[in-house]
Amino acid sequence: MKNVVKLAIVGTGWRSGFYIRLAQLQPEIFEIIGIVARSEAARRSMEEKYKVRTFSSMDQLLRSERPDYVVVAVSWDANPTLVSELVTAGIPVLCETPPAPDATSLRNLWNEIGSQDLVQVAEQYLYLPGHAARLAAIGKGLIGLPTSVEVSSTHGYHAVSMMRGFMGVGYESATVTARVFEAPLVDPLHRDSWNSDLTAVPKKTVVGLIDFGDGKSGIYNFVDNQWHNQLRHRRIVIRGSHGEIVDDKLVRLANNPAIVTSSFERYQLGYDLNLDGFDTQHISLDGEVLFTNPFVGRRLMDEEVAINQMMHEMAEWVAGDGPAPYPLRSACQDHLISLAIDEAIASGGSISTERESWAD
Repeated sequence: MKNVVKLAIVGTGWRSGFYIRLAQLQPEIFEIIGIVARSEAARRSMEEKYKVRTFSSMDQLLRSERPDYVVVAVSWDANPTLVSELVTAGIPVLCETPPAPDATSLRNLWNEIGSQDLVQVAEQYLYLPGHAARLAAIGKGLIGLPTSVEVSSTHGYHAVSMMRGFMGVGYESATVTARVFEAPLVDPLHRDSWNSDLTAVPKKTVVGLIDFGDGKSGIYNFVDNQWHNQLRHRRIVIRGSHGEIVDDKLVRLANNPAIVTSSFERYQLGYDLNLDGFDTQHISLDGEVLFTNPFVGRRLMDEEVAINQMMHEMAEWVAGDGPAPYPLRSACQDHLISLAIDEAIASGGSISTERESWAD
């Protein structure tokens, strides 16, 4: 990027804090020209915590300065209107997930602004280092044609995004069945601290089966608060015609012929007598580096690496120097299938999605 990227952020919640911290960590790349919040208390809190300018509305900010792009991190219901207003003003948007709360509003949003191609969505999961390495291994054909993905780590549209991304699934119709099970589970962690109450309480587990067509399928398995509950392993299984990936292990058919196994290995700085700081440097497989951390020295956790990558790619896309990081149409499809999981639970039957206008 040749010039410092002028960034505006709408919203003051937990997620917006990631963008603010990452931008301020890289002042040579990003400049926050303002944060928009309706609440005076929220604006005052942002000013005190981050030393940034705040505005009560997007119009007020635009009268001061025009951003290169705007990060929208607001509620599901508020998102479509705000995104539409920004697109109408000709401003590129990186919006948080999902782009709209329900199927009708997804269609309305796409019909209103989709053709203008100004919106990307911050669907960061395939940018996480581990998933990026797995995606690279699939791209090299190491497991042949990917045909099935099981995700037990994150919810809804994020899990669907991973399934579609690993298998290269597009926008055709899908059929979903799902059930809910309830069992006791201790919930030891909140977002930022230990839970003082370590009593096992009923937690719901959603198990869904997704038929994407053309022989490709997904298994969705998510427990309440699984993002933060370290008593539940994260699990990813990617099956292909010539092998499969299970978490950090890969088994495949080699040319001898022979069945061979490999492990994804993370090279982590900062252990023992390595004094280069605590950082992920790369992830390799069989001695070949599949992922290199582009932000070594920033001391970022995986989630921050992924979000930062999206912020950089968004800036390059806006400048015409790179591909779209995650187009609105992809996020609409992810959430449409996620909504079908919810609908299948409610109905007790199978739900089939249709080919939507964003597929054309």
